[in-house]
Amino acid sequence: MRKSKQDDSNLHEILSWLTARQGEMIASVREVVVRESPTQDKRACDELCAHLASEFTCLGGEIRIHRQRAAGDHLQVNFPGTSRRAPLLLLGHFDTVYDAGTLQKMPWRQERGRLYGPGVFDMKSGIVQMMFALWALRETAGGVSRPVKVLLVSDEEMGSASSRAITEKLAKQCAAVLVCEPSGPGGAFKTARKGVGSFTLKVTGKRAHSGLDFEKGQSAIVELAHQIQAISRLTDLERGVTLNVGVIRGGTRTNVVAEEAVAELDLRVAHKDHGAEMERRVRELRPVNPHCKLEIEGGINRPPMERTEQVAALFAVARKTARELGFGLREVAVGGGSDGNFTAGIGVPTLDGLGAVGDGAHAAHEHVIAAELPRRAALLAGLIQAIE
Repeated sequence: MRKSKQDDSNLHEILSWLTARQGEMIASVREVVVRESPTQDKRACDELCAHLASEFTCLGGEIRIHRQRAAGDHLQVNFPGTSRRAPLLLLGHFDTVYDAGTLQKMPWRQERGRLYGPGVFDMKSGIVQMMFALWALRETAGGVSRPVKVLLVSDEEMGSASSRAITEKLAKQCAAVLVCEPSGPGGAFKTARKGVGSFTLKVTGKRAHSGLDFEKGQSAIVELAHQIQAISRLTDLERGVTLNVGVIRGGTRTNVVAEEAVAELDLRVAHKDHGAEMERRVRELRPVNPHCKLEIEGGINRPPMERTEQVAALFAVARKTARELGFGLREVAVGGGSDGNFTAGIGVPTLDGLGAVGDGAHAAHEHVIAAELPRRAALLAGLIQAIE
């Protein structure tokens, strides 16, 4: 795909416009970070949703709120554009993993060119980059040259149960999806993500007094220990398949043979076929002790985002756009999932990791690099213009 000198000039005008407003970008990041939005806190999420709706309205966006009863409301913003090209979807989320009150222990701050605070990297700075990219296009190019849809959901960090159908419906209307989740190391775009599954394994045995009637008991804990060993043998690193027993619980007292024990499992797969296979193999687990019973619930909840030819072509456009802006761009495959897994899973070309450059998602040192905010927003604006 070739660009004219005028196109290159426009890119540099966008970058110059954004660089001059780095201070405003930082102020906007602060505004969304100090508005805490734990996934499970509907009121807090709804308040942030309303704030973001107001900000996008100022940019000329047409607002649609997808009201929810249990989860926070989801925000859709439509920008009609000036051409009949298929829309692009800018996708993200505004919920965080942090409990309300985290700001007291992990306050917003600027220090040595870095911005700190809960959710600043994952992914509130990415939302600000969306807003400023669209603003820059309005100010330097008269608006977006094609329809753009923005979807910001409130439940991504807990599996996107209430938003998945909305995400997939909008993605089917679009030529491509740009996910403004945090970047990979060094600002890399994410062109592949593993699929994610979760299972709960419950073991039921027989309760007995461990001193008086030990031989009459059937220990659910012992049986679970056998099952954990069997589960660990299903991991296949060469194929990118991992099964992790992350939580176990069981028993009531040390002098009671445990009647129940439970394990919670995390599954990651690199390819769609591996997901179906691993679901089957987990469900085929059988008790070692015939007097114990196994109950298995769960399955794949995010399909893999695989690096298809379409994804590779999208990344090539992104790398060319970055080069014209004066910097290099790498790609990376990662083990974590995002809502981009859903859009890729239904066959819509998807690029992920377009958000902020930083580190520490979900951790106490979570931060973004302030100087990268204008460049990343300019890259996003350039992609909106460049993708066919």
